Amino acid sequence: MSNRPVDRRAFLQEMAAGGLLIVATATGCRRVQDDLRRIAGRTDTPEAGGPPLTPAVYLRIGTDGDATVIVHRSEMGQGIRTSLAMAVADDLEADWSRVHVEQAPGDEKTYGGQDTDGSHSIKDFLVPMREAGATGRAMLEAAAAQQWRVPVTEVRARNHQVVHTQTGRTLDYAALVPIARTLPVPPRESLRLKPASEFRFLGKEIPGVDLVDMTTGRARYGIDQHMSGMKFAVIARPPVYGGTVATLDSSAAERVPGVERIVRLDHTPPPSAMMPAGGVAVVATSTWAAIQGRKALAITWNDGPNKSYESVAYRARLEQSVRGSGHVGRKQGDAARALGRAVRRVSADYYLPHLAHAQMEPVSALAHVHDGRCEVWAPTQNPQEARDGLAKLLGIPASDVRVNVTLLGGGFGRKSFSDFILEAALLSRAVGAPVKVVWTREDDLQHDFFHTVAAEHLSAGLDAHGAVTAWLHRSALPSIASTFGPGVLYQDEGELAMGMTDLPYDIPNIQVEAGPAPAHTRIGWYRSVINIPHAFAIGSFVDELAHAAGKDPRDFILGLLGPDRTIDMANVGVTGKESNYGATFAEYPIETGRLRGVVELAAQQSAWGTPLPAGQGRGIAAHRSFLSYVASVVQVQVMPDGSLVIPRVDIAIDAGFIANPERVRAQLEGATIMGLGNALSSEITFSGGRVVQSNFDTYRVMRMDASPREIHVHIVPSDSKPGGVGEPGVPPTAPALCNAIFAATGRRIRQLPVGNQLSKPERATPVA
Repeated sequence: MSNRPVDRRAFLQEMAAGGLLIVATATGCRRVQDDLRRIAGRTDTPEAGGPPLTPAVYLRIGTDGDATVIVHRSEMGQGIRTSLAMAVADDLEADWSRVHVEQAPGDEKTYGGQDTDGSHSIKDFLVPMREAGATGRAMLEAAAAQQWRVPVTEVRARNHQVVHTQTGRTLDYAALVPIARTLPVPPRESLRLKPASEFRFLGKEIPGVDLVDMTTGRARYGIDQHMSGMKFAVIARPPVYGGTVATLDSSAAERVPGVERIVRLDHTPPPSAMMPAGGVAVVATSTWAAIQGRKALAITWNDGPNKSYESVAYRARLEQSVRGSGHVGRKQGDAARALGRAVRRVSADYYLPHLAHAQMEPVSALAHVHDGRCEVWAPTQNPQEARDGLAKLLGIPASDVRVNVTLLGGGFGRKSFSDFILEAALLSRAVGAPVKVVWTREDDLQHDFFHTVAAEHLSAGLDAHGAVTAWLHRSALPSIASTFGPGVLYQDEGELAMGMTDLPYDIPNIQVEAGPAPAHTRIGWYRSVINIPHAFAIGSFVDELAHAAGKDPRDFILGLLGPDRTIDMANVGVTGKESNYGATFAEYPIETGRLRGVVELAAQQSAWGTPLPAGQGRGIAAHRSFLSYVASVVQVQVMPDGSLVIPRVDIAIDAGFIANPERVRAQLEGATIMGLGNALSSEITFSGGRVVQSNFDTYRVMRMDASPREIHVHIVPSDSKPGGVGEPGVPPTAPALCNAIFAATGRRIRQLPVGNQLSKPERATPVA
């Protein structure tokens, strides 16, 4: 008998496989079987008694009548597996207790887009998932009408049964599946989607399908994956982006107990896109042995072209960039002339550092390459890209690659990149066995696809009444596109449209420019992306303008918005291509009344304008991103030693129709915490091309004791098309915080993180 330790999960798996005898009622057996399947990482329901009804790729109804929703988006805590299942179940007229969820593998041909980022899931797939449910409902109703020999207009599906409205007869879905699966699938245009007044799940409070397993430790994430004969690997990667191995002595590592193989991984020169960075892998019988083996490696590195990357020097370069003219992204009126004629001119400069994703689960992947095929299990946001990348890397057809999507312990954009998955496949092929690549926290922080560093310059002109007559915004930051192609120096149209070219304010003269900023590290997607620097600068600057004009910041924002209107983006001087988070402005116009609404709501709920004790202040900021409108009011108390207490945050969102309000509140709470953490203490810096920070002691994320004492989320009821939710809560949080600090202390914060700036003597930073 093996002496290896067996945990509870493995014990139950083995007992289930070995025919564990369970004496229970039929209902109890069903619960135990479902429990064992969940523990084994299976959320699908076994079918019995013939083939199921499959009215759509997202839905399967078994002969037992239970419905299985195939969710093709990745679950990382945002509740998408629940929300999309709710959409199907509502139009299916399902009994929620008989709805199961199955995670789809990466397969674009079958499921459409699966890259879970950009806050697109509900926006793009609410209607298709509802149509899947409506298709199933129509086929079951037709089956009942056929069995009863009555017109289909006399039957109606209700809560997992079909009712004959004339007689009250009912048939369970289970009895109808054998007939329904023989019927033609109705055309899309014939489907009847339920009106909102009949919703039983959408817009209601529904418990998450994964929450029990997550909170009881039964949920299986990428790092939990295991298979027989599996090897473990950690990798020594070049500490400088673009570096290579100069010399290697692996003799000491090979003597570490449990180490089986040392594998050199090929170098990928910048720009690396999704490819691994290269380096030296240690393959062993356990993660511990692999880590000890890596410590024993003797490697000298050729640091390559980015060895001189220094954060302090690069900041100076960015700030120099925004002092001069850049590529014009929007030119409305004549900002330069209006600035020259202004009664008062106000200018300010802002700086934000690199950020790391620091998701709770570092990236990890298990791969098995054998017999010309590849199968992987990974916490990926982008299974289709992973599948395509694996096929290309291994030289096999994509049809011979299967990417199984596990639960993600956080993602924030990091797990849209597939480098860690490709590493596992390369090592599996090299050693001829399944290999799980594990990244330590240090690996995850120091070899991330970092959120960009940025310098922002703004100037505005005020007239005699304090109205803004001119607006100039210059931004310099390394573009995400620099990770995918050479010679990229400027932000693209999509990045500029995250707050700059789509500025919603009623200002007659606006000019937006992007300055050059070469990249010296991997730049990646990060929750709310380039809205973070743009919104911080704009939200902070608007507050500065309000005080320069002698006006209340809330009232000043409302005045800047002007009359409620839909902005005609074709006539505001945008010089590049239309960019609106993947939608057209006809579908999702910029509506200033909706931004006004969230500003007024957040201010009202926060008791804006009521007195606060000495040392406390409120700050407000608002921003449109990912097709939604958000305003945040942060209340802050500045202690005598410069530390901060945040008694309360009020955040209001207008995201159109809300499918799952419980998850919306949770995401806005999480976005508030993340936005405050970004602002207060998180910072990645470089010295000699290397990341200085290595773990949570040096890369500070927000701790529980620093979190707001209260977060109040206010959702605007709306029948508009759904916008994004996962990301829009982040951008206005940092400027609202810093505006609150000014309200409490009279001290401006123009660079992040706030850190210990409040405990140091203030340097002169004139506003005008």
